[in-house]
Amino acid sequence: MAQKGVQLDQETFSCSICLDLLKDPVTTACGHSYCMNCIKNFWDKEDEKKIYSCPQCRQSFTPRPVLLKNTVLAVVLEEVKKTRLQAAPADHCSAGPEDVACDVCTGKKLKALKSCLVCLASYCEKHIQPHFELPVFGKHKLVEPSKKLEENVCFRHVEVMKMFCRTDQQSVCYLCSVDEHEGHDTVSAAAERAERQRELEGSRLHIQQRIQDREKDVKLLQQEVEAINGSADKAVQDSEKIFTELIRLMEKRSFDVKQHVRSQQKSEESRVKELQDKLEKEITQLKRKDAELKKLSHTEDHNQFLHNYPSFSALSQSIVSSSINIHPLRYFEDVTAAVSEVRDKLQDVLRERWTNVSLTVTEVDVLPPNSQPEPTTRAEFLKYSCELTLDPNTAYTGLLLSEGNRKATVMTKQQSHSSHPERFTGWWQVLSRESMCGRCYWEVEWSGTGVYVAVAYKNISRAGGSNKCGFGLNEKSWALNCDKNSYNFSDNNINTPVSGPQSSRVGVYLDHSAGILSFYSVSETMTLLHRFQTTFTQPLYAGLLLYYSSGNTAEFCKLK
Repeated sequence: MAQKGVQLDQETFSCSICLDLLKDPVTTACGHSYCMNCIKNFWDKEDEKKIYSCPQCRQSFTPRPVLLKNTVLAVVLEEVKKTRLQAAPADHCSAGPEDVACDVCTGKKLKALKSCLVCLASYCEKHIQPHFELPVFGKHKLVEPSKKLEENVCFRHVEVMKMFCRTDQQSVCYLCSVDEHEGHDTVSAAAERAERQRELEGSRLHIQQRIQDREKDVKLLQQEVEAINGSADKAVQDSEKIFTELIRLMEKRSFDVKQHVRSQQKSEESRVKELQDKLEKEITQLKRKDAELKKLSHTEDHNQFLHNYPSFSALSQSIVSSSINIHPLRYFEDVTAAVSEVRDKLQDVLRERWTNVSLTVTEVDVLPPNSQPEPTTRAEFLKYSCELTLDPNTAYTGLLLSEGNRKATVMTKQQSHSSHPERFTGWWQVLSRESMCGRCYWEVEWSGTGVYVAVAYKNISRAGGSNKCGFGLNEKSWALNCDKNSYNFSDNNINTPVSGPQSSRVGVYLDHSAGILSFYSVSETMTLLHRFQTTFTQPLYAGLLLYYSSGNTAEFCKLK
């Protein structure tokens, strides 16, 4: 605690000019105190203007004030010095391996308090006192202790280097400036320091401005993160609520179907049971009638037979149809078919609408898309690989899908594809089932005469053989035409020749948000064939358009 108090005293009673404890303290009319020699030297420089100012508050005085030693402050300073010397133990003042030692001390060296750039020596607190007390040292420059004072001396002339050669960008002594540096642009070290100091202050201002800008950016990003977290939390909560409502609705519909089927089951069962009971009663009556008739038929007495025969009335009309036709059991299969149809339609809606959900989630970006570098190696591309399958509902009837709907093959016979509004009817092409947003990479392996490797919007036209349907022939699709001899890129029916090594495997890289679509020839290495940039306004689907030649194939490759 005592040491802390001493430190406070030293800061309180320091001269703002030499930054050391006041020596022969004097106080100006504005109330600020300085060393006698420091303020005198300061005002000597203002003699020409005849206006003298306080270095701290800049209050001006005319004429030059007569300064007298502040005896009260001098007494206090002496006490501060004594307290500081008493508070610092000997070990604390001793110079350690990392400290600058006093050059005057003999025997055990004390830690230097200041270094003098004129004397080129370092002094402890005791030996620095003459620099504070004697006027002869008034113009000596004291700095923080330094072990590199010898760097201020010219090794050739053993002179202090007070000059700076701007031509050679090095410190020199006065003799150097008139010797080997004669004719060079030389100035005093102080002048060069002042110039560099101005540059330094300018650099600091620039750095400080950049710091403020970056701190502002960090704060904005933090606010952005908080906003993203809040929005994401709300989206998750709202989505969970909506999906819970959907689940409850599906459960209710499932319960309603179950109840309806069970109710209808009981009604039909009751009707059949009632009819069954009536038939069983009729069977009992018929059996009894049959027994009586059998007994009568065995009567040997003719007269008795004829006498009893009229008493047997004719058979009554049956309560049911003479025959019951049993059809194949399809009582509730229509219910299953209807529910299946609902399921298929719901899946189609979810698949189509889910793309929009995925796209909105993917496009929540804090940083601009181009701030992320594009992949350069196949390993980097594979980080964005996606598993694609072909959508049977879009495949032209002359295409056979196989390998888990990853491969399309041109067939001479039309395939038994059911009618569907999304089916292409005039082009030998097919779209992927999966939509693509964000960054995606996939590869297509092809064989035969040729293939168009394409991407397209979902709402591309399907019916007929017009350009509105063909990949690369309209504003809703883009395609790379690959055959055995060349490549061509098609955009809105504009063909661009593409050069590059021929390969049966083509890699496709899509950065949806950045609007980048790139095609690569894939073999042992990857070679960029064509890079196209635009603005994609909808989710994209991968497409394949095969040349009409039996046996032509194209397949989405498995990359994982």
